[in-house]
Amino acid sequence: MDSPDQLDAVFAALADPTRRAILARLREGDATVKELAEPFAISAPAVTKHLKVLRRAGLITQGREAQWRPCRIEAGPLKEAAAWIDQYRQLWSDRFGRLDGLLQELQQEKPST
Repeated sequence: MDSPDQLDAVFAALADPTRRAILARLREGDATVKELAEPFAISAPAVTKHLKVLRRAGLITQGREAQWRPCRIEAGPLKEAAAWIDQYRQLWSDRFGRLDGLLQELQQEKPST
């Protein structure tokens, strides 16, 4: 991540279910704003605002093809956010490993009846 502010922007963008749905659609390939707006019961300006948040977070880019402005997902910020989360996944994995070891020790110490 370029900065903590960038990471904050990515997580803020991902906090909204509509923006996550837009990203899920873009996994399938580029799409126009109109195509992205179709499944939602919200106005086109509202979709445009969601796209602006995603662009500011670096999660999408918008090209220009004649009168079309196709959107494309950018995986880099997602990869960097996943790497940040992985640090904590490793922490929990280590703690669960220690707990598992302790439970095994306790079971071995338990007198058999």
